[in-house]
Amino acid sequence: MNMLRKICLGLAGLALLFLLIGLLMGNVPMWQAAAVVTAVAAAIGIGAVPALAGYQYTAWILVAVVAAMIYPAAFLSWGEFDLRNKWLILLVVQLVMFGMGIQMSLRDFTGLATTGRGVFIGLLCQFSIMPLVGFVLTKIFQFEPEIAAGVILIGACSSGLASNVMVYIARANLVLSVTVTALATLVAPFMTPFMMKLFAGAMIEVKFINMMMEIIKIVIVPIGAALLHDYLKRASPRGWKTVRFIAVGCALWLLALPFGFWNIMETNLSAPALQTAEVLSFFSGAFLVGLFYHILTTRYHRLDSFMPYISMFGIVYFTTVTTAAGRDNLLQVGFLLFLAAVLHNASGYFFGYWFSRLLGLDKNSARSMAFEVGLQNGGMASGLAGSMGKLGTVGLASAVFSPWMNISGSILANYWRSRPIKENTGKEEVEKRLPLEDATVKEVLDKD
Repeated sequence: MNMLRKICLGLAGLALLFLLIGLLMGNVPMWQAAAVVTAVAAAIGIGAVPALAGYQYTAWILVAVVAAMIYPAAFLSWGEFDLRNKWLILLVVQLVMFGMGIQMSLRDFTGLATTGRGVFIGLLCQFSIMPLVGFVLTKIFQFEPEIAAGVILIGACSSGLASNVMVYIARANLVLSVTVTALATLVAPFMTPFMMKLFAGAMIEVKFINMMMEIIKIVIVPIGAALLHDYLKRASPRGWKTVRFIAVGCALWLLALPFGFWNIMETNLSAPALQTAEVLSFFSGAFLVGLFYHILTTRYHRLDSFMPYISMFGIVYFTTVTTAAGRDNLLQVGFLLFLAAVLHNASGYFFGYWFSRLLGLDKNSARSMAFEVGLQNGGMASGLAGSMGKLGTVGLASAVFSPWMNISGSILANYWRSRPIKENTGKEEVEKRLPLEDATVKEVLDKD
């Protein structure tokens, strides 16, 4: 495998030479093809360089951006099938979130008893600093309303598991980090629409209830399925009996829908009640998926370790389709959007750390809060943009911000790792909750 990576690294160098020749000759087809080959070969070959091996996931994100910018039509539709289809986007983002949820545990929620004050500070910082900074940046750079709304959207999203991975690498307070991530995920259906209504309500139409329901479907439902899998690992015989009973009820509910039950509800229920029934249907499906997945893992024991790659594929898909759909906008504001990403991310690290210190957290906990505040869930932002039908505008910010967050987070985590603080970091607990074998797989989790 290492030999293949070295060969690809050499191929990347050769393709780069053809890229430069094509640019000098003005041969557009030549330099375009060479650019894609360079990006793909470098993404594979970078693993041969130990110092850069942890950036393979980010390299594949860059491949997605390069390919979509050069050949946008290839990533918008396949024949008659639209790759921006709302249901396809929903399915992929749920797979991404399920893959993230597999790395979570019900124990992540128990840390509240010992880290309650830190969790409160983390949630306060997360759902105030980043939406506000995003709003200020949109005023500075004067983005178009829908692109500006996307900047605020990613700031209003909760943190993802990428923050936990960076805290683990930095050897900071992991128990606090995973607890904040877990609680932020639970409150996101309420806080994200509220922040969007507050800061972006004048830019795009924000329907609070609709957005709340979408977040539940996009985030809570698949993570709930993953947590059911975690519960079943240690479930008692009585617990299994209860799960089977609920599973039968869920199956009957779902089977009744296509046989007229849904039509009856559409006729007789109010719009809010119908939305509730829809979410209930999603939870029923998630319950069955969680149960079926757990049964699969009893036969295929490495399935859990494979799920991060599913998440990686999903995020690469979002990045590719979003970039292709918003190519024209990116050509106009791409540099400014990248600059906004750098400032937004740096502000999260800075204010997350120093506000935590100001409010009395120790240095290791403040380092954890820097990552919790500075790293957002890009997959969630992309999914919401897709549900709005605005992947090429509202979704642009997540496509640009996510790769940079990966890079900056890795740099900061390794910097702090080289300057440890002699305090309890929760390392033992982290190793239980993040059973990933190498930095490359960890980088896959831009769950975000």
